[in-house]
Amino acid sequence: MPNKLMWTFIGVDLLFLAGGCLIIAFAVMSEAEMRATPQLDTVATHVLLEQCPLTAGIVNAIFVFLTFLVSLPALALPQNRGWLRAHGWLVVICAIFTLALGINIWFDTLETRSNIERLWGQESRLSQSLLQQKFDCCGYINSTSPPFIMDNTCSSTLVAAQKQGCVGPFSNFANSYLDLIFTMAFGIVGIDVIMLLCTVMVIKYRGELIRYRHIDEKNGNGGI
Repeated sequence: MPNKLMWTFIGVDLLFLAGGCLIIAFAVMSEAEMRATPQLDTVATHVLLEQCPLTAGIVNAIFVFLTFLVSLPALALPQNRGWLRAHGWLVVICAIFTLALGINIWFDTLETRSNIERLWGQESRLSQSLLQQKFDCCGYINSTSPPFIMDNTCSSTLVAAQKQGCVGPFSNFANSYLDLIFTMAFGIVGIDVIMLLCTVMVIKYRGELIRYRHIDEKNGNGGI
């Protein structure tokens, strides 16, 4: 039973570390994508990533790595509970941090249309044109509000008037993309909760070992 408990702790600890790697990989790759010139296949995510808390995600990942490092002496010292308690509190901080990021992105999905309208107005003509080509649409609400950008998709006023505005397809894409991000964040929070439960069980197990050792010492049987 003790071996199973410790192997479970190690396995969940590695999953916990993998969650941190996933966060920092997403944040770093997203930062790189935002610095690059928008392309047809990246322009939509480029616009959406501008409202994601990427810097906070990197800080969150750093906390995860620090927490994992604290777990190493906790494993190396089989009778110590201090490192485990510190590890547990750090796991709580990581879980709250990740949950806050996920909730922040989730709230953005509740206001997708208004957020995209604001982002659309801030984008360059090149980005607006790429979005029109990606979603086969003209303008934001329609071809005249705001006025469409003339390109291969919207080659004339007549062609543009026959196409839908970009608000519909862009909003659908944004909801799907942001749903994926906050679902990932909530999944990592689930791993954090399991990590916390494993930490508590190991602390309890080591506390019982210490108690039994004290009982044996009082009975004159020596330590365990």
